[in-house]
Amino acid sequence: MNELDTSSAVIDRVFAVIEQRRDADPKESYVAKMFSKGRKKIAEKVGEEAVETVVAAVDKDPGQVIYESADLMFALMVLWAQMDLRPEQVFAELARREGTSGLAEMAARKDKTID
Repeated sequence: MNELDTSSAVIDRVFAVIEQRRDADPKESYVAKMFSKGRKKIAEKVGEEAVETVVAAVDKDPGQVIYESADLMFALMVLWAQMDLRPEQVFAELARREGTSGLAEMAARKDKTID
């Protein structure tokens, strides 16, 4: 695996495939099948994959955490595409938070919800 295969380039390539397959025949494409079920089902799939990742972590199985994390990221990217969001938007938000204390970030969110 080269450096490109461990970077956002993989996310960009997978996201491009997701966008290409969103309008395909649901009988021939898992992505198209997910899209045909709508946002709620896609969001439920994200939740399912998140739980499977947590279970693998609790079981202390690094290999399974990797496997389930990939499933989670894929489902999340399908959700992004369904909502017309782009990976770059998520990366920009991560970059905005970079260097900010997680505690400060959570406090800022709490302050916004109080207004």
